[in-house]
Amino acid sequence: MHLTLSPIRGLPGQPETVISVAGDVVTIDGVVYDLAPVPEGGRATPAPGAHPFIGAITREAGEIRATIRVVLNDTAAPDQPASPWAVTVTSGPVTIPADRIEEPSA
Repeated sequence: MHLTLSPIRGLPGQPETVISVAGDVVTIDGVVYDLAPVPEGGRATPAPGAHPFIGAITREAGEIRATIRVVLNDTAAPDQPASPWAVTVTSGPVTIPADRIEEPSA
């Protein structure tokens, strides 16, 4: 699955988005989205409402492509590298490639 992550800064104390992938299924903040019905060369547009997808979801050469809005938590540095961020994952948790605030040395 090819995901484009579009980061936004969360409110103070807000948890960071958690994403995992298993085949054509992506779980975002505990909500399961089965993208298997997206046909080869096809597009699916999520229904209006509360979901983290931005734009259409497509399948190209067998690979799902989607853009997801991700919330960054308090550990994310205020200035981030250029975004959106592209990640490809076939299975497991998705690491959000945000720069983090360095912990002060003791």
